[in-house]
Amino acid sequence: MTEQMDEQISENRKLFVGNLPWEMRGKDLAQAFSEFGEVEFATVVLDRETKKSKGFWFVTFVNLEDAKKALAETNEKELEWRKIFVSFAKENTERPAKTF
Repeated sequence: MTEQMDEQISENRKLFVGNLPWEMRGKDLAQAFSEFGEVEFATVVLDRETKKSKGFWFVTFVNLEDAKKALAETNEKELEWRKIFVSFAKENTERPAKTF
């Protein structure tokens, strides 16, 4: 990993959470992860056409230490009978940012 990537991840409070149950909503995920600290934002990624969950989410914590703790304690653990995968979210540099 490059030094720049290390720095970006070390300041990142946003987690990628994959393999979640399709029925889960942002409030459910925020509640599940709030045991590790204050959740700033939790969002599901939806399919543009069907508006159904793609099965992965992003959770942003207020505090970096809480994000690290959540990552350590939830990655490859079960949440509602599904083994979830958690990592620090990476910036998508391939897709240009939307401007309004």
